[in-house]
Amino acid sequence: MTTRWFDNDIYAHMNNSVHYQLFDTVVNGYLLEEGVLDLHSSPSVFLVVESGCSYFSEIAFPDVVNAGLRVAKLGTSSVKYEIGLFRRDGIKAAALGHFIHVNVNRLTRKPEPLGELARSVLENLEAGIVEP
Repeated sequence: MTTRWFDNDIYAHMNNSVHYQLFDTVVNGYLLEEGVLDLHSSPSVFLVVESGCSYFSEIAFPDVVNAGLRVAKLGTSSVKYEIGLFRRDGIKAAALGHFIHVNVNRLTRKPEPLGELARSVLENLEAGIVEP
């Protein structure tokens, strides 16, 4: 992902809120690519119930950011993702974030168990079995 000019703040580095936007893009992009989520017709959707980030080094425009994604914990209706953001080809994360998603019914917003496809995709991500 490429950073944008307006991602920088007055301190000349990427504003902390942009890290969360990238986390959201990585997680939901993966769910869309794997067919787990259809933005318009999935009977259930994932809601973020917790998020956090630890910052280790600055990212700034015009950096290119690579992201790593893993499942840290898989529950009945929830999943905890960990997302690492890396500058260019860096081997140390510039930031490490986490999201906890809860699978809920689209209409009632009540938690529901993960479907078979979602569970399979997320178990593979948890085990590190992901095809490029």
